[in-house]
Amino acid sequence: MAFAGILNDADIKAALAACAAADSFKYKEFFTKVGLSGKSADDVKKAFFVIDQDKSGFIEEDELKLFLQTFSAGARALTDAETKAFLKAGDADGDGMIGVDEFAALVKA
Repeated sequence: MAFAGILNDADIKAALAACAAADSFKYKEFFTKVGLSGKSADDVKKAFFVIDQDKSGFIEEDELKLFLQTFSAGARALTDAETKAFLKAGDADGDGMIGVDEFAALVKA
């Protein structure tokens, strides 16, 4: 599991189940349910680098669309509306990507 040592498998399953329906993903609820909101800054950064699939140092829109699949391969892709809302919430500097500090701020919001 990509998040081993950072997140609990049962928490991941519960968080994914809570947003299984299309257009039901709410990042604040997900981060709380999956246990990321209560983690240290170091663990949040580790999670960022798991989600940053291409290792560019940013989470781009295509990576956000597949965000849930980084937690479980069988999870659904985010809808376009969910992806755009998630990007808008996290992209503080308007560059169209979420950097590690922006991600940390989003998780702790």
